[in-house]
Amino acid sequence: MEAKNLWRFLVLSIGVVLVLLVTWLPNKEALDCNLYSGWCTSKNRFYSSAHPNNPIKKPSFSTYHHHKNQHHESEIPQHPLDPLTIQEFNKVRTILLNYPLFKSSSSYTLNSVVLEEPDKKLVLKWKKGDLPLPRKASVVAYVKGDSHVLTVDLETGQVVSQEAITWSVSGYPTMTLEDMVGVLEVPLKSTEFNRSITKRGVNLADLACLPISSGWYGTQVEENTRLIKVQCYSKEGTVNFYMKPIEGVTALVDMNKKEVLSISDNGQNIPVANGINTDYRYSIQKLNGGELRMLNPISLEQPKGPSFTINGHLVKWANWEFHLRPDPRAGIIISQAKVRDPDTSKLRSVMYKGFTSELFVPYMDPTQDWYFKTYMDAGEYGFGLQAMPLDPLNDCPKNAYYMDGVFASSDGTPYLQPNMICIFESYAGDIAWRHAECPITDLKVTEVRPKVTLVVRMAAAVANYDYIVDWEFQTDGLIRAKVGLSGILMVKGTTYENMDQVPNQEYLYGTLLSENIIGVIHDHFITYYLDMDVDGSDNSFVEVNIKKQETSPGESPRKSYLKAVKKVAKTEKDAQIRLQLYDPSEFHVVNPLKKTRIGNPVGYKLVPGATAASLLDPEDPPQKRAAFTNNQIWVTPYNKSEQWAGGLFAYQSKGDDTLQVWSNRSKILFMILPFLSHGSIPIL
Repeated sequence: MEAKNLWRFLVLSIGVVLVLLVTWLPNKEALDCNLYSGWCTSKNRFYSSAHPNNPIKKPSFSTYHHHKNQHHESEIPQHPLDPLTIQEFNKVRTILLNYPLFKSSSSYTLNSVVLEEPDKKLVLKWKKGDLPLPRKASVVAYVKGDSHVLTVDLETGQVVSQEAITWSVSGYPTMTLEDMVGVLEVPLKSTEFNRSITKRGVNLADLACLPISSGWYGTQVEENTRLIKVQCYSKEGTVNFYMKPIEGVTALVDMNKKEVLSISDNGQNIPVANGINTDYRYSIQKLNGGELRMLNPISLEQPKGPSFTINGHLVKWANWEFHLRPDPRAGIIISQAKVRDPDTSKLRSVMYKGFTSELFVPYMDPTQDWYFKTYMDAGEYGFGLQAMPLDPLNDCPKNAYYMDGVFASSDGTPYLQPNMICIFESYAGDIAWRHAECPITDLKVTEVRPKVTLVVRMAAAVANYDYIVDWEFQTDGLIRAKVGLSGILMVKGTTYENMDQVPNQEYLYGTLLSENIIGVIHDHFITYYLDMDVDGSDNSFVEVNIKKQETSPGESPRKSYLKAVKKVAKTEKDAQIRLQLYDPSEFHVVNPLKKTRIGNPVGYKLVPGATAASLLDPEDPPQKRAAFTNNQIWVTPYNKSEQWAGGLFAYQSKGDDTLQVWSNRSKILFMILPFLSHGSIPIL
């Protein structure tokens, strides 16, 4: 197939069914979200009725002047893909305040203010020392019941484009911190809600409440109304309030009007679990009368310091060079990843852009107070907004470099996400490559090379779960994307204290974990957007199917062997991949216009790791919204507006603007770009 100079991206959707939990035992006190609300976002934010008047405070920039060479107030973009600076955020805010859409409205929300990336062609042509490319900001705003996408030109000081998008066409934008904090106060103004809480023996001062996205189910109440549900827990006697759910009490809240629309009060006979021995803090854990200390301290020493350098947002290490920036929705964005050719010493392009596109977390409980728990953590809450400050020497080792995020609050004012990303070299005693000659060759040769990698890490605390997101670079040219899952289970209250009490025919939708506590079955799907540029943009996606080939009579003592059959994807349908154990394939991205020394097209191999398929009905509303989990690999023609697998407006979306919808157009693919090597997303 002839490769044309087009761009493509691949989204790799990988998940794990029945998640295994690794509990995090920190050695520090829990973060006070009332003091650090800029850090404790989305579902991680809880409201206590004991502090109803606490203002939302963002970490100030002056506090962090000592931070490693990051002077945010005077920061100037050095690369076309550098994130917006404080000065640029303030300029965008000033421009918008004078724009008619905002001047005519006393109430508006800026749901997203990020860099609008220059055209890819311009970025690829740009070299250090060239004049800066024009800087623009992409703004998503919610005004008078409608969403608006605006482009702000920072050079001219003008809004150069505006598009209004109604809910009937798409969903709603990602929630802001102010949205979530505001709705948590609403139920506590309801006498009915407070009565439902107190009659269960819970003091209102001990409440910890969470804002839970409501999904979309086609009901009348959902029409043109931003909805959210609020459920609460008791934090009496433990910081681990997740283990003390107030089961059966759910408030449905109108986010715009800040009104309670309905309150469900089920399961009044379900007690609140006692929460004994559930405090996860290291200082509280005891073992045989003493603190839990099983390991001696361990540290990676680098006498000459780290081998990587970071200049602004440009990272250089070993034979790798790439651009790195924090993002409020994706978390980490890797751009223009290049590897140095050992023969020519020239940098060769591998990937233009890669990031976490969406996370889908459906709980498998269809009952009244659980059916709607089908989270889309990036599109509804903002994956990057949930990133917590990394703890030096615990989250990241010695000699790690920390990068802050600078984001915009709902009124456009910039604030800091300190220590959001760390970059470090990792050595775990693994072997990168080895070979030793066996004695029969009479050659005494042993060659062993230690495996040292560069890791880019972020930890996002999405309420009870902590996602540890790593991008790992190896000296052999491999990139590995990894996601580790830690934290605490989200559990359901029950009357049962022992399995002996459960009738044989009753299904619990999970496992009885402790007295009055059920761990509900659920999935975690993580979807990546990957725009590959292997030796340039002229790439093709190749499926290499491994087939059994039978030998002819008399041809060989063997009866069969495996044969590799290559097929170049020509349409989007060709590149919708469902992995099958007994019909295996390899997946290559090649540049047919660039050949190796012996004439093969240069390329990378996509190696899926831990994978899972969604078993939900395709017409189930949550599955329609998350239809990107129907396949493990998708390839579509490049479209700048099609980066988020669940759609730009994922909140209460109907599934009309997803990766599945784009791919079903089945346009012709002249060139396609998948992941380079290990697309594994292991969730522990």
